Amino acid sequence: MEIKKILGQFMDSNVFVLIKDNSALIIDAGAKIEDVKNAVGNAKVQAVLLTHGHFDHCYYANDYAKEFNCPIYMHKAGKEIASDPQKNYGETFYIDNFDNFKLFDKDFKLSLSPFDVDVITTAGHSPCSVCYKIETLLFAGDTLFSNGIGRIDLIGSDKNDMINSLDKLSRVEFEIAFSGHGDDSDYARQKRNIALFKRFLSR
Repeated sequence: MEIKKILGQFMDSNVFVLIKDNSALIIDAGAKIEDVKNAVGNAKVQAVLLTHGHFDHCYYANDYAKEFNCPIYMHKAGKEIASDPQKNYGETFYIDNFDNFKLFDKDFKLSLSPFDVDVITTAGHSPCSVCYKIETLLFAGDTLFSNGIGRIDLIGSDKNDMINSLDKLSRVEFEIAFSGHGDDSDYARQKRNIALFKRFLSR
């Protein structure tokens, strides 16, 4: 599986394009469509997977869906976030058309051949935060960063939810974590990171 990382247009958010057997997945939607098209090439896009509904991660979601004729997966709590400029921090940006969205509210296994995706709900940074485990890789959005975790002082953030999500992720094994901003990190670093912030938040 090939992974292409694109720097998004807003707040240096990351967009990931995964390529396997001439099929593609797109994770998050903050990069310009031309950059994503170049990364996708001739592959068939199976879906867009959103890690949460903040504007820097979902801004172009409907543009991707239209361009690639594919669905968008997002936690159902993201509908309220993405449709409200105050809650998604987009100033004037909001999504008002969810026809292409497939909403969910619990962990499940998603088959998007040839990709098998473990969908892991991880509320805390936002009520709609989700991590996606694909093969040995964890796409963590703004839940985990290379040297930290997502902010929990935003609208809809919740410290106790973050503690619970970190506890859940402490039992997930993966090789590399790809974050919504910044660098990727390995399993050993994230085991330390998760344990540190679980203790810090639980004080």
